[in-house]
Amino acid sequence: MTRSSFLKTALTLLLFSAGLALASVPSLCQTDPAATAQGTDASDADAAPVDETPLLTPPPVTGQSFPTEFAGTTEQNYWRGGFTLSSGYASNITGGANPAGDANYSFWGDLALDRVTSQSHLVLNYSPGFTVYQKTSGYNESNQNLSMDWQYRITPTLSLNVLEGFQQTSNLFDQPNPLSASPVSGSVPGSGVALVVPLADQINNATTAQITYQIGESSMLGGSGTFGRLEYLNSVQAPGVANSRSAGGSAFYSRRIRTKYYVGVNYHYQSFISYPTNSPNTQVQTQTVFAFLSVYLKPRFSVSVSAGPQHYSATQLPFPPASSWSPLLTLSAAWQGERTTLAASFSRIVGGAGGLNGVYRSVSVGASASWKMSRNWNTGVGATYGDNTSLTPLFFSSSGGRTLLGTVSAQRALGEHANLQFGYSWTNQTYQEIAAIAAAPNVNRIFFSLNYQFTRPLHR
Repeated sequence: MTRSSFLKTALTLLLFSAGLALASVPSLCQTDPAATAQGTDASDADAAPVDETPLLTPPPVTGQSFPTEFAGTTEQNYWRGGFTLSSGYASNITGGANPAGDANYSFWGDLALDRVTSQSHLVLNYSPGFTVYQKTSGYNESNQNLSMDWQYRITPTLSLNVLEGFQQTSNLFDQPNPLSASPVSGSVPGSGVALVVPLADQINNATTAQITYQIGESSMLGGSGTFGRLEYLNSVQAPGVANSRSAGGSAFYSRRIRTKYYVGVNYHYQSFISYPTNSPNTQVQTQTVFAFLSVYLKPRFSVSVSAGPQHYSATQLPFPPASSWSPLLTLSAAWQGERTTLAASFSRIVGGAGGLNGVYRSVSVGASASWKMSRNWNTGVGATYGDNTSLTPLFFSSSGGRTLLGTVSAQRALGEHANLQFGYSWTNQTYQEIAAIAAAPNVNRIFFSLNYQFTRPLHR
């Protein structure tokens, strides 16, 4: 997709969705009727009649990241505009045998819409941008960030949730909010980005549609479909890295026990196809059945565990197919308070890894935290560790390694509409057969940004 065609598509989607939201039934309530476990008060859900508030969808099956905003600060029924000016210096932007550092300067626009009605909740965010480099002007690039979360209550017991995320960037950390580079989720990990190439034009697209049906006061059925795309647009910038496509589906049953406990079972199928530059394509299929338990120790404090058997199969010509069984395990916890947010997860899964070719046993740990130190000061930290062990070492271009990435930042409010953010991010990777990374496994980056936003309420 060319830049101009994507811009046209993105703007069309934004305007169409905004029009759909504004044409909806006027807002009658301020609570999200299709709210998920990450942001809904569990005690309120239990106290309300079944025809007013559906059951929560537990973190292991939502497919969403835990929220990073503080409790009580989330606005609804508004549209927002603004911009972000940022600058940073990275110790390695070119990768390869002769890595070089450079400073960059970025400009981001910001358009957002949040619309709540008696039946739906639509959240849209679009941030186009452009980045220029001080010395290596050949790496100047436009950027796109588009996200949508649409929850629609079809009937009092039937709900639909559509999630869309599109990112076109040349640097994972070069975005309006660098902390979002390492989100934390309580769900089984999908086919995200496993590698952090120092500077490579890439497109990362993820789409999820989930439908849930409340079959009683304490029981729920659900199903979802997913699609993912990871594409490096210039193979010269990312030697040894593979493009990929993924698609999958799942079905789950969940039951609430004694207000605080949710138990259930989930079946999950996923298919990956990776496209290495100088090797045959690899096809991977996984099938998983896992049981899960989520406990809401407090309304905004949840702990979840999932475990079960996982089967994988992989093919790459001219090698014989490879298949086997492996256990799956995920653990997660999240707290959303008025002055503190915390989230952590651990997972052990088998599947395709974004940017790599073949089948991998992936062990990953993620954590994020933010603190409201005072009225004007916030701080945050996010980190991810992933160890990817190849289960198909005989396949072409199938080698494992590990990735460590993280960001620390501080934010200072400058009045009602502006804030200043500064911080430090880093990556450390060991993939000896990935040419874009092997010669320069470390990248250090410092950054600061000035953000201005204005918000206007929507007419009800």
